[in-house]
Amino acid sequence: VQLQASGGGLVQAGGSLRLSCAASVRTLGMYAMGWFRQAPGKEREFVSAITRSGSRTYYADSGKGRFTISRDNAKNTVYLQMNSLEPEDTAVYYCAADYGDCSGYGCYTSRNYDSWGQGTLVTVSS
Repeated sequence: VQLQASGGGLVQAGGSLRLSCAASVRTLGMYAMGWFRQAPGKEREFVSAITRSGSRTYYADSGKGRFTISRDNAKNTVYLQMNSLEPEDTAVYYCAADYGDCSGYGCYTSRNYDSWGQGTLVTVSS
């Protein structure tokens, strides 16, 4: 599956962005979806994930209460709404697809994801 992430940009601290991930697949509902990010000089880290049906969502502690993941399987698109952005959120954000579903720890693990988008840059200025 091919993934296209978009929606990144430059925003001031405290602002909001909504990232989108469009999937070129017949049925996005067959995939769990995740967002990861990589800041300059740092390793890629988990941000959020959502199960195939959208019934369960997972967040890294850094994004709890600020980020919301959602999906529209009819549109083959997954979203990441990011509010109250902080300079520490500056990174390239990647969406990823896991064929099948994920549960618990598996949703947090990048190696469980089969396909990755190209990333979209989020820059938060102080």
